[in-house]
Amino acid sequence: MRIEFSRFSPADVDDLVGFLTGQPWPFHSGVQDPEVVRRRAADGAYDDEETRTFWVLADGERAGLVRLQDLADDTPMFDLRIGQAWRGRGLGSQAVAWLTGYLFTELPQVNRIEGTTRQDNHAMRAVFRKSGYAKEAHYRESWPGLDGALHDAVGYAILRRDWISGTVTPPRWDDEVSGHQA
Repeated sequence: MRIEFSRFSPADVDDLVGFLTGQPWPFHSGVQDPEVVRRRAADGAYDDEETRTFWVLADGERAGLVRLQDLADDTPMFDLRIGQAWRGRGLGSQAVAWLTGYLFTELPQVNRIEGTTRQDNHAMRAVFRKSGYAKEAHYRESWPGLDGALHDAVGYAILRRDWISGTVTPPRWDDEVSGHQA
């Protein structure tokens, strides 16, 4: 399978609406409202100074979407969506490898890249680990599900120095001083 990345343009709005509203997104916000997607696109939510969006093309077909956010910051974040028909084929890992290289190469001020997912999104968590991202955060009952239940969220990040060296530096989880009260 040949994977390519193509930057979103305003001419792609109808395709964006179809992609985001034409299938379920169990770990995102469900099926979105077409007019909300159009309004957000018109407001620059998919492409402006702070945000760049790219289509993930698999053999020429739009199979996913990568949205890079907070690009003026030294720690951008991303949103990745792989279309339902394309899940489980390795596109997520390829997309995260690509976006990591893109951000560290194109934006010299970037020191780290962050991503967050629901705790029960095991596929995305595996993509983070495979891509050299370290788990840095666990947010209890912070991600509302479509059914109203609150799910835990987990945050992952990669440091530029780890990307360059091909290593993963986990955070120090044992940094609290015992015996001291706040």
